[in-house]
Amino acid sequence: MAMVCLSDFEAYARKYLPKIAWDYFAAGADDCTTRDENILAYKRIRFRPRMLRDVSVMDIRTKILGSEISFPVGIAPTGFHQLAWPDGEKSTARAARAMNTCYIASTYSTCTLEEISAAAPGGLRWFQLYIHRNRAASQQLVLRAEALGFQGLVLTADLPYTGKRRDDVRNGFRLPPHMKVKNLEGAFEVCKMSPSFHSLHWQYGLPPNSLDPSVTWNDIYWLQSLTRLPIIIKGILTREDAELAVRHGVQGIIVSNHGGRQLDEGPAAIDALVEVVEAVQGRVEVYVDGGIRKGSDVLKALALGAKCVFIGRPAIWGLAYKGEEGLQDVLRILQDEFRLSMALAG
Repeated sequence: MAMVCLSDFEAYARKYLPKIAWDYFAAGADDCTTRDENILAYKRIRFRPRMLRDVSVMDIRTKILGSEISFPVGIAPTGFHQLAWPDGEKSTARAARAMNTCYIASTYSTCTLEEISAAAPGGLRWFQLYIHRNRAASQQLVLRAEALGFQGLVLTADLPYTGKRRDDVRNGFRLPPHMKVKNLEGAFEVCKMSPSFHSLHWQYGLPPNSLDPSVTWNDIYWLQSLTRLPIIIKGILTREDAELAVRHGVQGIIVSNHGGRQLDEGPAAIDALVEVVEAVQGRVEVYVDGGIRKGSDVLKALALGAKCVFIGRPAIWGLAYKGEEGLQDVLRILQDEFRLSMALAG
């Protein structure tokens, strides 16, 4: 079948991934209202195209925190890529480098930071951090990422606890025995679990209560004391928090509702973007993720003030289709559609 648009990759992944893996990647929290709204909100936005502009030459390159990328689409941090493709995050890193864009590697990768770096030397990579109760483990990850040449630290702010993703609960989601949360191996005492399902957290490969729900804005100062890397905060949805982010000296904000996987009934990411961009007034770079399915969505996000967008689930669909090659196809389609939308909008 010809892969013409991102929904072709979605259909392929839905058909060929094991149900438990598909459900994990597709999951939203509770009723999935926010997950679905992320996509619907883009559909409600309309262009005001301008005519008879010379669009014979178009430059779609941009810079994020001073690093040039070939077009304003990067890869958002998502966990457990080996569920989609045997080489996991190594393939993701290679595809991002081949397309000359940014890949944000997740704390919850099924490959180590070292493996990800070695797979695509010289690629532009940021590292996404969850702060765990075991602060020493989080500190080690930050130091490892910096030593390996990762160029940004992305702090996820919207996950003090894991959202309730009903299909994962129904499926009793666990990582297959041969997969591990590689970056955190040995960081936690692994205790024997009874088959009963008291803790939702066990689904995600770590012991219950390992995330630190006491993290506050002051922990940004703690991170700044550990690293010289620029800090980007992910999960901001309001003017108030955007102001606080700037005040605490972050270099970037990713407007995100975690793909609708955390608090259900919050705003669609693209709707929250407008409020955040207005609050920030150019003092830090603002990016957005959640709901981007077409090149025209990328243009809408840029028109509303984003510097760049990041894709989550579509990257997984690309991996599920053909690994690194499939993910490159997804990025190339978005790139072509974005260029065409730019031209047709004048």
